[in-house]
Amino acid sequence: MQLFVLRIAFFLVAIGIATLMVNLAQDRGAPWLPWLAFLGVLALAGIVIAVDIFIPRKQIDIISAVYVGLVVGAFLTYILMLALTPLLPPIDEPGTYPIETAQAIRAALQLVLGMVLCYACISLLLQTKDDFRFIIPYVEFAKEVKGLKPYVLDTSVVIDGRIADLVETNVLDNQLILPRFALSELQGIADSSDKLRRARGRRGLDILNRLRTNENVDLKIYDRDLPEFAGQAVDMKLVLLAKHLEGKIVTGDYNLNKVARLHNVQVINLNDISNSLKPVFLPGESLNVRIVKPGEEIGQGVGYLDDGTMIVVEGGREHIGKEVKISVTSVLQTSAGRMIFGKAAV
Repeated sequence: MQLFVLRIAFFLVAIGIATLMVNLAQDRGAPWLPWLAFLGVLALAGIVIAVDIFIPRKQIDIISAVYVGLVVGAFLTYILMLALTPLLPPIDEPGTYPIETAQAIRAALQLVLGMVLCYACISLLLQTKDDFRFIIPYVEFAKEVKGLKPYVLDTSVVIDGRIADLVETNVLDNQLILPRFALSELQGIADSSDKLRRARGRRGLDILNRLRTNENVDLKIYDRDLPEFAGQAVDMKLVLLAKHLEGKIVTGDYNLNKVARLHNVQVINLNDISNSLKPVFLPGESLNVRIVKPGEEIGQGVGYLDDGTMIVVEGGREHIGKEVKISVTSVLQTSAGRMIFGKAAV
């Protein structure tokens, strides 16, 4: 409703300006000029409104970067022109150049400086917009990310595929960051000569496409290379990037988990999330399980729950291939998963 009122008000202002242009053009002699001015202003207003309607999702960081870049570029141009004034031909007294030539030199130099400086400022801000935030009408220079912290994905969690299922549950609303070097590593895996490795890489690329096409997922490819990345391994680059963005690493890699915690970077381990959602069994409880293979110890059998939890059954070897009722004796929780120990009911 607010946008509708704004567009109506904008169009009414455009009509007023168009009427003013008609009055100004009537004294120019050409009878078609007032109509051209009137229709031209209305057409321009219609194009502006159409562009606004057909591009509903605008990124404020890009808009702010262009806005601030133009302002800073114009200000630097003004300062440089003042600094160069003693070196330029004077325009208020006769000199080596005619006054018209001196004015033309100043105008040309000002246009060139403005063009170069505005481009340089906008380009710099677009390339470094992740280092600080722009908020209209003021600019907040701060590296820390306000609100929800971004989640930095590593290659293993993309190949795993569970991140897509987790995001689709709407549990995670944070922005997902995939560094360019992690994407390159994933592409290298997908192009591997090893069949299994190649299949894993292609699965990871499919998961990325699934995340990218989901309108509710904010997935961003981080292209910048930080100076501290030089000579570092991929895992260390992930840690440094997460620390730079003040975000969290999402991974299923046990070693990366340990390295990140050593550098005081928060980690979301999908294996820990999966384990926390598995059903809890207390010693003495009973459940039914199918014994599928012998265990390492004499007389042991091994079975699995539907979620993949391994169950080691004492006295279960003689029941391989059968479903038996067991009594839980203990539960072992590790970073690799949960193991349940039980005894076959007599």
